Amino acid sequence: MKKIEAIIRKSEFDETKEALHAIGVTFFSYWDVTGVGNEKVGHVYRGVSYSTADIQRRYLSIVVTDSFVEKTIDTLLKTAYTGKVGDGKIFVLPVEEAYRIRTKEKGGESLE
Repeated sequence: MKKIEAIIRKSEFDETKEALHAIGVTFFSYWDVTGVGNEKVGHVYRGVSYSTADIQRRYLSIVVTDSFVEKTIDTLLKTAYTGKVGDGKIFVLPVEEAYRIRTKEKGGESLE
């Protein structure tokens, strides 16, 4: 199992959520976050200067079986992409074990 952590633009969240559900990722957690990135230069839109660090972001925490990792990452890369600075990051971490509290299932069965 792997934990996929993704930081994406808040504006791309609804499309990303729908696409994840469509491929079978039915459960994940998310939070609204802000952060600081590599971009040092601000942008000007309609006369207002803003920093890409100020773009609203969503932090997604998704645990999937090993067979679902590539499919999940591909979906995130397609749906969260705008081509602009600040699109986000994806991190993949190993998960030793997972349990469903209600049924006591463990491993991949607990994710279904």
